[in-house]
Amino acid sequence: MRTAMGVWRWRRNPLRRPTDLFEAWVAFAALVCVIVVAPAIGWVAGLRVDGTLQQAAQEQRQERHLVPAVVVRPAPEPAADVSADALAQRSAPRRTQIVAAWTAPDGSSHEGTVPAAEEPPRAGDRFRIWTDAHGRLVGQPLDPSAAAFHAGMAGLAAAIGVAALGETVRRLVVRRLVHRRYIRLDRAWAAAGPDWGRAGAGS
Repeated sequence: MRTAMGVWRWRRNPLRRPTDLFEAWVAFAALVCVIVVAPAIGWVAGLRVDGTLQQAAQEQRQERHLVPAVVVRPAPEPAADVSADALAQRSAPRRTQIVAAWTAPDGSSHEGTVPAAEEPPRAGDRFRIWTDAHGRLVGQPLDPSAAAFHAGMAGLAAAIGVAALGETVRRLVVRRLVHRRYIRLDRAWAAAGPDWGRAGAGS
């Protein structure tokens, strides 16, 4: 509102410099960018990201299957390693690895190493894992609510980015205008310096 009033105030002000009106219009444009353009771009970006993620989630739900698996035996411990990465991994909590067997949706049998569903794992325990149609291990499908959340964050980030860009451009333009005003002022003082005091009364 103050920016809009500033533009209106400078329209016919006799003290107005060309740069004053230009600066006011730049501020007004930045305000419109923050209030109108940035939310609109964020909304569009969020919708597009949501559409893409929801489609990916739907495809994953069609391609990935939750199949029953059974614990066969504990997985062998990896070879000892004294590297820094190995020490960091040891300090972090890690789920027990087991060898499990499962049947794929296409009827093929598989056996592999997976994280244990419960602690401690016991041979014969049953649990479920995500696989593709051929029995290969895959991650859990993307949840629609998680996809909507990520889309919202993407839209918010886009809106903030556009608003920040508009404000950055405004600041750069104002800085350039102020620099030009100082240059003109220095030139005016330099031109008036030799005659300073000659036209004044009693000086």
